[in-house]
Amino acid sequence: MVQTPTMKTSVVERFLRYVTFDTQSAEDSKTYPSTLKQLVLLDALAGELRALGLTDVVRDDHGYVFATIPATTKKQGVPVIGFIAHVDTSPEASGAGVKPIVHRAWQGGDIVLPDDPTAVLRLGDNPELKEQVGNDIITASGITLLGADNKAGVAEIVAAAEYLVQHPEIPHGAIRIGFTPDEEVGGGTTHFDVKKFGASCAYTMDGESLGELDAETFSADSMTVTFRGFNTHPGFAKARMVNAIKVAADFIQRLPKDRLSPETTELREGFVHPYVVDASVERTSVKFLIRDFVTAGLKEKEALVEKLARETAATWPGASVTIRVDESYRNMKEVLDRFPQVVEYAREAIRRAGLRLNERAIRGGTDGSRLSFVGLPTPNIFAGEHNFHSRLEWVSAQDMEKAVEVIVNLARTWEERA
Repeated sequence: MVQTPTMKTSVVERFLRYVTFDTQSAEDSKTYPSTLKQLVLLDALAGELRALGLTDVVRDDHGYVFATIPATTKKQGVPVIGFIAHVDTSPEASGAGVKPIVHRAWQGGDIVLPDDPTAVLRLGDNPELKEQVGNDIITASGITLLGADNKAGVAEIVAAAEYLVQHPEIPHGAIRIGFTPDEEVGGGTTHFDVKKFGASCAYTMDGESLGELDAETFSADSMTVTFRGFNTHPGFAKARMVNAIKVAADFIQRLPKDRLSPETTELREGFVHPYVVDASVERTSVKFLIRDFVTAGLKEKEALVEKLARETAATWPGASVTIRVDESYRNMKEVLDRFPQVVEYAREAIRRAGLRLNERAIRGGTDGSRLSFVGLPTPNIFAGEHNFHSRLEWVSAQDMEKAVEVIVNLARTWEERA
């Protein structure tokens, strides 16, 4: 087995700097990217990649940063591979004024975050910490998220690029890098130009635990159920008003209570999840997330929701209902099964780093889900991030170093197997 030399890279230094950029994306924005402040970090990253000696560096009008690590191999026909991470952070917690703290050589005690003593990272609540005793744990200060999702991945990719440029004796093909905006609000691949990216496959560095490889996701749709009633002055409403809020409430009560919801499912079970209600007497909409690992299962769940909605509307004279279904993403496994080497080489790269391989089906999706279906097979590899979108978010410095090693190993593996 070929071993990657023990490496100390700039990954932690870069990560601590990147998280100080406020790159929070916005759900309801009409612009792309959804917030202009994401461009500040994206422009900085483009400059750093140029300074490292990467070629073809561009930040396009949509905010995407693409670049190339030039090939060092003498072989012909080595496939171009890519590594992708997103710069934005979740709208669910503040990303402004992040103060990262490195808890060096953590010994297993509670980590009290200083700016809010009620924010405590406890081993009992975070079983993944069990493997981190003696490592350097990085958190925020208690009033913001950290931004490890996904600036850990960004830092790992840049650190790996720096390492490969500094070690031209490592043979590898051309490697493409992509940094994207708006992943957290579902827009990370909206304007991603797969042809311009020019890779045969890619890997998102946006997973959780050490050794994790994600090659299967939910398939996902969104569904909007809209009830229409009739509004009139409440003082003169008898036998005239039809309250769409009450119709929607009746409908929601009819949803299964012991199954098919996020709070009652696990492992490979799918669900229907009402998550936003836009309510008025005249018109009330209920938005759903529909999830299943088998794409055909989405239709079954949507048929159930539609049946309950129409039955509800029928019991309220004067009410009507309309239903819209939009495709969100599909299980990447449907594509990756046709390109087994893409996943197998990732397994090999993780094993070469001396790690126990942890493969799982994600109860969610990644940008790789969408990219896989538009011609870029893209599984997801661990970046070390934990407690996403939370003030208790954390990452291990040692896990980030291992992620850098895996990137380098992947570059080697694709060249060796060509």
